[in-house]
Amino acid sequence: MEPISHSEENIMRILWDLGEGVVHDIIEKLPEPKPPYTTVSSIVRLLEKKGFIDHKAYGKTYVYFPAITRKQYARRSFSDLMKHYFQGSPKNIVSFMMEENNLKPDEIDDLKQLIDSYYPKS
Repeated sequence: MEPISHSEENIMRILWDLGEGVVHDIIEKLPEPKPPYTTVSSIVRLLEKKGFIDHKAYGKTYVYFPAITRKQYARRSFSDLMKHYFQGSPKNIVSFMMEENNLKPDEIDDLKQLIDSYYPKS
């Protein structure tokens, strides 16, 4: 799948929340100032072309819905992030998180417990 822009991702988030909807439903959920109908419609068609959404036709009305789940998108995005910014290394991403986010001791303990739950010591 092709990458998507920030605007396209915002539309995807709305569709994931709605489940399905027409262009007007999407516009209603966008913050002010609302973009023109034609702009949102163009983004929706691009997302459909890229395989992220699909539609059902009811006469001349198209109802759009996500073709991939939020989790599928998150998995792909995270994989790209790991590969391109952290050389595929979990250690690099955890190190970055600790340096950039000033993790508190209780947050570090939570991370340790999470890791231990996936990889218990024998």
